[in-house]
Amino acid sequence: MEETNRQRKIAGVLQKDLVDVLQKAAQDGMKGVIISVSKVHVTSDLGVAKVYLSVFPSNRRDEIIKGVVSNTTIIRHEMASRTKHQLRRMPELLFYGDDTLDYIEKIDKSLKGKDENPIKNPSVLPRRKKL
Repeated sequence: MEETNRQRKIAGVLQKDLVDVLQKAAQDGMKGVIISVSKVHVTSDLGVAKVYLSVFPSNRRDEIIKGVVSNTTIIRHEMASRTKHQLRRMPELLFYGDDTLDYIEKIDKSLKGKDENPIKNPSVLPRRKKL
């Protein structure tokens, strides 16, 4: 199903504000960690927002995602206060880790010859789910 213009606008607003909230939290408590919001997908009823986070360094991704998920109510409250003039109801936030950078790095390493060549053997590359 195609995303409506309203869903895209709300996703854009949420993405912009989430970046501010999460970067501020990263500066306060997690030195040397970069968190970016790679994609926000809002459901058609505007009740749920799936947020995909990209974390650098990637070896701390699971730890950071667990921390963000455990603080979802605080983040949602902060987001509601930021978007109170734009949204009537704050959607429920679901956070997921985005492994796109790892996938690109693996392809790049394979193409440079450090791993088995994926052009000659495509089964080397893992199958990915579509976001």
